[in-house]
Amino acid sequence: MGEDIGQSRKANFSALGEHANGLTKSSALSSKSGASKKLVIKNFKDRPKLADNYTEETWLKLRDAVGAIQSSTAIKYNLEELYQAVENLCTYKVSPKLYKQLRQVCEDHVKQLKDSLDNVSFLKRMDRCWQDHCRQTIMIRSIFLFLDRTYVLQNSLLPSIWDTGLELFRTHIVSDHAVQSRTVDGILEQIECERNGETIDRSLLRSLLSMLSDLQVYKDSFEQKFLMDTNRLYAAEGQRLMQEREVPQYLHHVSRRLEEENDRVITYLDQNTQKPLIFTVEKQLLGEHLTAVLQKGLDSLLNENRVTELALLFQLFSRVKGGLAALLQHWRDYIKNFGGTIVGTPEKDKEMVQELLDFKDKTDHIIQTCFQKNESFLNAMKESFETFINKRPNKPAELIAKYVDSKLRAGNKEATDEELERILDKIMIIFRFIHGKDVFEAFYKKDLAKRLLVGKSASVDAEKSMLSKLKHECGAAFTSKLEGMFKDMELSKDVMIQFKQYMQNQSDPGNIELTVNILTMGYWPSYTPMEVHLPSEMVKLQEVFKTFYLGKHSGRKLQWQPTLGHAVLKSEFKEGKKELQVSLFQTLVLLMFNEGDEFTVQEIRSATGIEDGELRRTLQSLACGKARVLNKTPRGRDVEDGDRFEFNSDFRHKLFRIKINQIQMKETVEEQVSTTERVFQDRQYQIDAAIVRVMKMRKTLSHTLLVSELYNQLKFPVKPGDLKKRIESLIDRDYMERDKESPNQYHYVA
Repeated sequence: MGEDIGQSRKANFSALGEHANGLTKSSALSSKSGASKKLVIKNFKDRPKLADNYTEETWLKLRDAVGAIQSSTAIKYNLEELYQAVENLCTYKVSPKLYKQLRQVCEDHVKQLKDSLDNVSFLKRMDRCWQDHCRQTIMIRSIFLFLDRTYVLQNSLLPSIWDTGLELFRTHIVSDHAVQSRTVDGILEQIECERNGETIDRSLLRSLLSMLSDLQVYKDSFEQKFLMDTNRLYAAEGQRLMQEREVPQYLHHVSRRLEEENDRVITYLDQNTQKPLIFTVEKQLLGEHLTAVLQKGLDSLLNENRVTELALLFQLFSRVKGGLAALLQHWRDYIKNFGGTIVGTPEKDKEMVQELLDFKDKTDHIIQTCFQKNESFLNAMKESFETFINKRPNKPAELIAKYVDSKLRAGNKEATDEELERILDKIMIIFRFIHGKDVFEAFYKKDLAKRLLVGKSASVDAEKSMLSKLKHECGAAFTSKLEGMFKDMELSKDVMIQFKQYMQNQSDPGNIELTVNILTMGYWPSYTPMEVHLPSEMVKLQEVFKTFYLGKHSGRKLQWQPTLGHAVLKSEFKEGKKELQVSLFQTLVLLMFNEGDEFTVQEIRSATGIEDGELRRTLQSLACGKARVLNKTPRGRDVEDGDRFEFNSDFRHKLFRIKINQIQMKETVEEQVSTTERVFQDRQYQIDAAIVRVMKMRKTLSHTLLVSELYNQLKFPVKPGDLKKRIESLIDRDYMERDKESPNQYHYVA
């Protein structure tokens, strides 16, 4: 058995020479095909002893190799041989001594490095020194890899060879006060140069800052100083540029600075520096100057519609704490001030609505384009519009109604159907902000009546569309009377078809064609009745229609409204025959000239019965306008009592049918006042009705609770004083009474 083992051992040793893995197959087993194969591995019985001087000689070789690496000269020995030598020493438990010797050699070398850092191009020399040290440490580690992976790995308290290299460099080079100061100050100086527009070696800074980061001194040695310098630089720059530059230029400068600092982080600074760095820049260039920027430049940016700068302003302010809140408040103030100027300037009433629409479009565009559709800015805009538009009660509502009238009236050829629909949609947005919607309704109803009765409506579809929008916005009760007006016009058409058939069956149909619109009293605006002297033919025709209509609708009463009538007259001039499209008052005046050539104002007034002011406007339209079918003596724009009028037979016009402007259809100051008064009166009735309704339901209620309930029910603005007057009025009329013991308590009187 002993002989076999000895032979096997010899076979194993020879195998170590031939095979890298030290294994061999048994030749006896391999010769027998089909037999099971066995592989036998056995340890040495006794470990070979090292030569007495092996450790010292091997270390000398290793030290020479490390020295050659550190001095960047050729290594005399084969690297594989050196690696094997380290492995051998580690195998024979020399690892602790070897580790200490290696550390000492490296430390001695690093100590010498500090002396080589001269003043010439210090940063570059420092970088070269660091790069060399890293390369040398990697090379040394590759030779001592076995030591690193066995002894060092098994001793958790010992740093690896690479970490030892870093530790030595940090301890003896970077932690040296003079070296660290020169390195950090040099880097900061280079960054300052770059901030001032100079070109620097960015790769050098990247390498040096990576060194500080790898050595774990970046934060303490560099970052704190860097952020302090940055803070100081931008604090001074912000103060200076706010004085020197206009806001648009300042905003672009801040944006560029932020981009530059972000680029620095990407290029050579540590990623963890980004947050405090950007915060510092934002604080000093923006945070410290929020109010100053807004006060100095926001109004001009908005007035000039500087969309790019406004978008930049919003983007920058959204980065700073409190920035958007400050911008929001200034945005709110700007809208109130600008809108208040539009609404509060009576001289510009004619342009008010168009300016409001343009201003609304502008603010919408800014929110959409510049403020990223921010909900807070949208709501602030709506609140501000509602505030300023109601600072002047009633007038905006009246002017919006007139603006709609101008767009829906025939002859408005500036807009297609699609554009008209778009304009009406915009109008409805402004309309929503108005508190006194009943004022709008009153004026809108009056203008709608004119359009329908004179046939001046541009499009029935547009009228119906506007009605639909109002109904959707304010409810069916708001538009019920307006819808009734349209129904009256449609019913009137049917009645006129029946009347024409009725007239054809008459023995004397006459030569005047009569068209009548039957208006339900409650739907239409109230018109002041005026008695005028109609020609007998007209009176006769009126009686015929009255007989026809009351025969079909018994119990109804017809009241004629001459102020709303109009006619087409056939007339002869020297140039030839013409047709004149005129009002009923103009008709009565012109028909007088069939009976005579010249009349005074007094004669015309007596013959027609037209009220004096109305007559003067009518004569003005016939004798002083563009189409002068009458001549006035003496000439002049105004009609005086002594003026005389004669028929102008020399009248010429390129058209066959001529429309003579109906001055009486233009709204007078008295009409405006009466419409407003009617609205006020309606409001009194609504307040009274609301008070009675609440008291009837609650029976007993305190003054405070009653007023609160009324504010919830009433849809128009009302002052507490007005409510108090209406309550007193109802108490006087015995609808309610005060509590005898508590004057602020009311009781309903059944």
